[in-house]
Amino acid sequence: MVPAASRIVLSTIEKSVGSPVQESQEQLVPQTQIRALMAEVLAQRRRQVLEAWVTRGGTIAGNGAAEDLQRDGAAVLSALGTALSGRNGRLDLAPVSRLLSDFSARRTRSGDRPEQTAGLVLALREAVLTELAGTGDPDDRFDAAREAARIVDELALGSFDSFLSGREEVISEQGAQLLELSTPVVRVWDRVVAAPLVGTLDSARAQVVMESLLQAISDDRALVAILDITGVPTVDTLVAQHLLKTVAATRLMGADCIVSGIAPQTAQTMVQLGIDLSEVTTRASLADALALAIARVAAHTDRSIRP
Repeated sequence: MVPAASRIVLSTIEKSVGSPVQESQEQLVPQTQIRALMAEVLAQRRRQVLEAWVTRGGTIAGNGAAEDLQRDGAAVLSALGTALSGRNGRLDLAPVSRLLSDFSARRTRSGDRPEQTAGLVLALREAVLTELAGTGDPDDRFDAAREAARIVDELALGSFDSFLSGREEVISEQGAQLLELSTPVVRVWDRVVAAPLVGTLDSARAQVVMESLLQAISDDRALVAILDITGVPTVDTLVAQHLLKTVAATRLMGADCIVSGIAPQTAQTMVQLGIDLSEVTTRASLADALALAIARVAAHTDRSIRP
């Protein structure tokens, strides 16, 4: 049991300082009322808020931004109103963030800059504040405006993260497309395909080269595939391993593989590194490789028609 003197001291402290539980409850009540006021504004004046948001957004970003806001804004405002009306004073903005994330990702693919994407979301703050200005108790408007600004700022930060993720996805897709464009496989003669390589040959690009070359062999029923490395600046052990794997895969497809374009300096480097290409047919130039490939195709044709 607590002594009487101690109970008197505790009672005195609570009267002067205040109970922590009571204080927290007193802080939650105004916030709940403020969010209820915001939810009421969104429910009663949703069309006006949406129109103001669309108008402001159209001045921030072009390229269909107003149309996108008009289409997606109603769902965002509905989800925000539901979140503001949450039970037990909890504010769950996750559904709103998901909608804005999808919106930001689409705007990213449309070519918007980061400040434009964030500005489109922040335009909601001005639209909401305008409608809050003439609603509710004047004493509550400042707190409501502050809470609205905080919520929209939080949503804007989330949309900026989505913008970065969308931008990284776009860059990754463009990188993959450039990788495919930088490794073309062309048909240079009947049943002869060639892959002229230019630039550094790393693991990712070597995989694309192998897949493209094998697909071309299958599509054209090629008998000979030429790998021209004239445009590869350096040939080290890693590049040589990629070439050997590609040659082995080509042979498994039933085609011969010729490596061309080995410059004198490249040949010296490969010898110094101990790279063994003795089992690979090589030629100094693409023209020499093409002549050899045509001869092999002709020899195969002669054998095929010989009785």
